[in-house]
Amino acid sequence: FAQITAEESEDEPLSGEEQVDARLGKRDAAGGNNEGAVAEETEGDGQRDGEEAEQPDQTPVLSNKPRKKKKKRKTKKTSAGETLEDNDLEDIDSLLEKVEDTNGLLQQTQSRIIADSRPLLYVEHRNLNPENELKRYFGARAVLGDQRPRQRQRQYVRSTWLTAPKNTWPRYSKTGIAMQLEDTRRGVQYFTFEHHREYQQVQFKFLDAVESMDPNNIVLLLQMNPYHVDSLLQLSDVCRMQEDQEMARDLIERALYSLECAFHPVFSLTSGTCRLDYRRPENRAFFLALFKHLMFLEKRGCPRTALEFCKLILSLDPENDPLCVLLMIDFLSLRAREYTFLTRMFQEWESHRNLSQLPNFAFSVPLAYFFLSQQEERSELELSQARERAARLIQLALIMFPSVLMPLLDHCSVQPDARVTSHSFFGLNAQISQPPALNQLTSLYVGRTHSLWKDPAVMAWLETNVHEVLGMVDARDPLVEESEHKRKMRYQSAPRNIYRHVILSEMKEATAALPLEVTSQPVMGFDPIPPLDSIVSYTRPERTNHPSNESTLSLFFRSLLPNFNLQGDIRHDGDEEAGAGQDLNQGVNRLMAAMRDMLANIQFQDPPRDDNPEGDGDWD
Repeated sequence: FAQITAEESEDEPLSGEEQVDARLGKRDAAGGNNEGAVAEETEGDGQRDGEEAEQPDQTPVLSNKPRKKKKKRKTKKTSAGETLEDNDLEDIDSLLEKVEDTNGLLQQTQSRIIADSRPLLYVEHRNLNPENELKRYFGARAVLGDQRPRQRQRQYVRSTWLTAPKNTWPRYSKTGIAMQLEDTRRGVQYFTFEHHREYQQVQFKFLDAVESMDPNNIVLLLQMNPYHVDSLLQLSDVCRMQEDQEMARDLIERALYSLECAFHPVFSLTSGTCRLDYRRPENRAFFLALFKHLMFLEKRGCPRTALEFCKLILSLDPENDPLCVLLMIDFLSLRAREYTFLTRMFQEWESHRNLSQLPNFAFSVPLAYFFLSQQEERSELELSQARERAARLIQLALIMFPSVLMPLLDHCSVQPDARVTSHSFFGLNAQISQPPALNQLTSLYVGRTHSLWKDPAVMAWLETNVHEVLGMVDARDPLVEESEHKRKMRYQSAPRNIYRHVILSEMKEATAALPLEVTSQPVMGFDPIPPLDSIVSYTRPERTNHPSNESTLSLFFRSLLPNFNLQGDIRHDGDEEAGAGQDLNQGVNRLMAAMRDMLANIQFQDPPRDDNPEGDGDWD
């Protein structure tokens, strides 16, 4: 689809070029400024400087007169000196500026038309690279630095879209992950990741390392298997908790690279028609790695790239949205100034997804319309329509979710006037009376997006609409009572994907509002709050723990060393009998090593009294 639109957009200037060529021939015959016309034509078509030299060679074919005049102009330049060249250059520069201005407007209108014709969740490859966004802000030289000569010596030859491999990473080899095409229905392709037998064995070792509660065991596992995805995700959380953000981000990028190398040849990141089922544990690592990478991009100051990754996550399962990225796609759109995308999403999805019932969409969409109404390059009709929609939607949002206003003003350090503070509609009762699930959504939105509301123009616009809402409340508008009824009936309990999103976002305002049944259970970074209807393709074998068969000495060491297991190395691949003697020898050797370590650390003290060698009288 992208190629079709690109071809159509390229065909249109060609027809104009033929017309300009015809006029160019007439102008040459009349003795016009040939170089200025050529420069204007090449810049209007977006061609390179190398193609400018080809145009003057084609014009003398029409007649011999232009060639003679062109030679005379060259002699005049050499005789008159540099002043004539400067004047010609100024004329060319002025022409180029005019052509760039008109060409820029044409490109804006064409890009807007192309963007509107694409699917809503269409992902562009160039927007997945954060360096492209940073180059627009700081320039290519500031971003790349001295990386260009290093890239020529890079040992990796595989090109990837999600992340670029680094020289500091271990050499990649097949990890045992593959992707299969399960089904194709109505133009939508359903894929799934699969773990081969060797990867399953590594996964079992990883689960043992997690249960040991020792990050060093995960580090040892990664030394042997540097591209094990779940180990990379879990260790990234450990590094982030230890304030090592650079290492945490690097581990997430390595996990994305490992998963992208296992893609199916037909799997497409940009089409928006490829699906992954989150209920399968093998697929969850891809969702989580994308989400964690998105969070790092947003903190790094790349909201446009983060928005593209958010669209990618949503396109993998738009119906279920397992990580509930709908709660943050509005924030990323506003930060990236993609207001048209946010309003288009609201218009297309409101009828079947009820986006207005989410506080983030209820408040962010009118804010996007307000920002659109401030853009002077739009027509007056578009500006007036944006102002009307912004006012209407923000009033509906304030009526539906009155508990958002006061925390939002508090985060923005804004003191409301006496009428607002004394009115009960926006008072403390609005926050106390709302259901817990709604409290989580409002806390998440205020904690995440309050910085977007600090603009004085935004605050003035919000103040005007707050007073309009208070007038409707005092007039006992039936919409106010209807909204109160909706709040009481809905938002009784939040689904698991919202809990999952709150935990992954780590917003302290929303985390504090989580219910006890969520906070009381352990949450693993590689699989937070797994679905209740998981589709398990392979199961972890039961660990062979036989306390009744263990000796007293083994039980004693287990009480001192919880990770000690005499039977820990018994095989599960059907060769138990063949390796029984070897396992027993290894178990005994580990037992003796543990005894030596323990005895080496024991420090004996002198007895308190020498006259009582038995020493039993004073002991309990």
